[in-house]
Amino acid sequence: MGRMSSPKYKRVLLKISGEALMGESQFGIDADTLRNIACQLRNVVDGGVQVAIVVGGGNIWRGQAAEERGMDRATADYAGMLATVINGLALQDALEREGVDTRTQSAIPVQAVAEPYIRRRAIRHLEKGRVVIFAAGTGNPYMTTDTAAALRAIEISADVLLMAKNKVDGVYDADPLSNTGAKKYDKLSYIDALNMRLEVMDSTALSLCMDNNLPIIVFDLQAPSSIERVIVGELIGTVVNAGG
Repeated sequence: MGRMSSPKYKRVLLKISGEALMGESQFGIDADTLRNIACQLRNVVDGGVQVAIVVGGGNIWRGQAAEERGMDRATADYAGMLATVINGLALQDALEREGVDTRTQSAIPVQAVAEPYIRRRAIRHLEKGRVVIFAAGTGNPYMTTDTAAALRAIEISADVLLMAKNKVDGVYDADPLSNTGAKKYDKLSYIDALNMRLEVMDSTALSLCMDNNLPIIVFDLQAPSSIERVIVGELIGTVVNAGG
């Protein structure tokens, strides 16, 4: 897409699901997908946009599945946090190979590979044009990375929360991957998304966004130049805000 001329947002929080990093694979991290994300973010940063990222860990570890097999829930969640650190480091490496100055901050101490999460330091990195990756969720079990994304976006005063999904181009009234008749919403209010129990994000994260009037855009990471297109204001995906 090239250098962006007129981005709509000054500071964004991009939530990338772990599954989105798999690309066409069934597990782990797809190198081409990682490279594509890094190239798009290089163009976004060159366009003057400040970018923070929260990455999930579902491509490596599913805490809920581990709990269903009998594992202690808190232990399973901590293992999931470590999976997000792995994804964060992989994304950091891909960005730096594209010439993008990047810092990874972890909500749980892993001093050898990441900075601790410090809000004021994170904002300072953003102001200096660095991409900041927030790893390890909120640092607490029973909290999803969606909740971490909403919380960090509010803490750094992001203009918008961008939810990058894997092969799903917005919010539907049913699973579009299994139901060809599923209806896509172009716009939704927070209240409608909560009341209809649509899978925008978990209810804790959605309530946080609603209480702080943080708009959400849900889009397909795999669509061509999707990150850049969303940031310049192109109407792809589903917008969730107060008005709907």
